[in-house]
Amino acid sequence: MSDAPLVIYNGRCPICVPEIRSYRRQAEAAGIDMDFADFNEMSLDRFDLTEDQAARRLHVVRDGRLVSGIDAFLVIWRALPRTRWIARLVDRPLLRPFAGWIYDRILAPIIYRMHKARERR
Repeated sequence: MSDAPLVIYNGRCPICVPEIRSYRRQAEAAGIDMDFADFNEMSLDRFDLTEDQAARRLHVVRDGRLVSGIDAFLVIWRALPRTRWIARLVDRPLLRPFAGWIYDRILAPIIYRMHKARERR
């Protein structure tokens, strides 16, 4: 198994896909080993994740440990030269809990509801 972080994302999400594409391009340009997997095209059993859980937030597996939400973004941002400044900014005692709250309570639920609406069509 690779030591590279594995980013688990929703490949059917029109918001997620461009973001992940940007991260993938940045990683490739910088020669950074980072793997990306669309949860719709993989088995989530080994991560003890359901499809619904995977759809609710971004997940990253790093060093055998699954992290999600703002912690997953921080793994990605820290690894990429162009986004390290975002990681340094967000990973502060007052900002990290606030950023986590915004993601968990506002952004992720909106994106999840959009995903469920698309799935119903």
